[in-house]
Amino acid sequence: MSSGRNGFGPDTARMGYLDLMREIEDFYYREADLLDERDYDPWLELFAEDIVYWMPMRLNVPWEDRARDTTTEEDTAWIHDDLATLRKRVRQIQTGIHWAEEPLSRVSHLVTNIRLPAPVSTLPEGASVAVKSRFFVYRNRLETETDVLVGRREDLLRRIGNQLRIARRKIVIDQSVLMAKNLTVFL
Repeated sequence: MSSGRNGFGPDTARMGYLDLMREIEDFYYREADLLDERDYDPWLELFAEDIVYWMPMRLNVPWEDRARDTTTEEDTAWIHDDLATLRKRVRQIQTGIHWAEEPLSRVSHLVTNIRLPAPVSTLPEGASVAVKSRFFVYRNRLETETDVLVGRREDLLRRIGNQLRIARRKIVIDQSVLMAKNLTVFL
């Protein structure tokens, strides 16, 4: 049996990989649409019950310490939420009286460079897969407030009930100083 591209064996494994990648890409593009359209209830359904939604702070470190350029999970973070906290954040925005989102921001999420760090050709029920991606989020509010957030995400997707769910999300922005006045957008 000869090995195909990316270390896969027969063409069936390659086709399984491509099918899974397409499903993952569609999942992320749907998530971006839900966020841009402020359709938060279906967005919350994309998460597993045990979700860890974490955005550590960036640190300015010397070259030799570059592996430690973010805070740890036990340290300070911009966001460190579970599903209950995410639901509360969404409900607060949905009240219509959230000061930082009245009037509403105009937001666009772009997701790119979606890849699996290790080749996987199937994802059976209950199994998980690591996925890396990059994002660009543009927000405009009022007449002149504009924010740009760029960074990467490291997700753990789990198949639950034949659907993909986000079981863990680490969000790393490419800024050590957050220039936005608030973090009312989800990444």
